[in-house]
Amino acid sequence: MSVDTPRRIVLLRHAKADWPQVSDHERPLAERGRKDAPVAGRRLAETGITFDLALCSTAARTRETWKLAVHELPQRPRTVYEERLYEASPGEIIALLNETPEDVNDLLVIGHNPGMHAVADALAGQADGDTVARMNRGGFPTSAFAVIGFSGSWKSVEHGVGTLLSYWAPHD
Repeated sequence: MSVDTPRRIVLLRHAKADWPQVSDHERPLAERGRKDAPVAGRRLAETGITFDLALCSTAARTRETWKLAVHELPQRPRTVYEERLYEASPGEIIALLNETPEDVNDLLVIGHNPGMHAVADALAGQADGDTVARMNRGGFPTSAFAVIGFSGSWKSVEHGVGTLLSYWAPHD
């Protein structure tokens, strides 16, 4: 792969979770989340991106979001359930991105806030149109996703390296 290889990172926040008497890690999706996750999957499919790899937090709500969303995609990517995504800081998420194999061009990350929003904001050195303003105004709600494009090696992913190509939230 060339250092100019175009790549995309899609950061998807899990769908709306419920608050039963279980540990935070085991919280399931709420009814609204079970409705929104397939919608997010359809919108991901509409981007035309064929994901080479999906990294998904091990929390119940992210696994359930992915299970509902992936059925809407034309092709199921290889999926790795990554416990380091649970409660990950932006720096920890970027470190995970840096570990991505070089044969991956398009990566989907299913995780949590505030990490998903912070990483989208941090990586976006540039943006198409008003996407950054819309993302920041909306606060990256559940089921939202941001698409960030960059060129180069995964090891080169750092603050400001990318362009925020698009942002979508289910109840905008």
